[in-house]
Amino acid sequence: MLSVNSDEHFMRQALRQAQLAADLGEIPVGAVIVADQQIIARGHNQTEQLTDVTAHAEIIALTAAANFLGGKYLKGCTLYVTLEPCVMCAGALAWAQLDRLVYGAGDDKRGFMRFGRELLHPKTKVEFGVLHEECSGLLTEFFQTKR
Repeated sequence: MLSVNSDEHFMRQALRQAQLAADLGEIPVGAVIVADQQIIARGHNQTEQLTDVTAHAEIIALTAAANFLGGKYLKGCTLYVTLEPCVMCAGALAWAQLDRLVYGAGDDKRGFMRFGRELLHPKTKVEFGVLHEECSGLLTEFFQTKR
């Protein structure tokens, strides 16, 4: 049985956000931010909708979390995101001083790990591969319909 406070549970919530993006014709990436085992922010890609290249799921979730917390630092928070963050998002996560990053699918072309973990805040813990099949499957399906 899946624990309500497990990484898989929260990644499933991020997958729901990714599906919202897909339903809107956006690249299906979703994110949730968790503090004290509660989701405090959600986001999904909205670059097409907002005609804004910075409207990535992570950035939208970061802004919502900062508004919820009343401050720019996300100490004590975990970001669950379905795709490895890009360099832009990794930089924003570093400035936010996020405690923990958990992502599902890797991104060999645009992911921050191409350049190294050092793009994040030094205290940020990173875990990857949570629900990898589901996360990568949603992206693969999306791009197959585009080609």
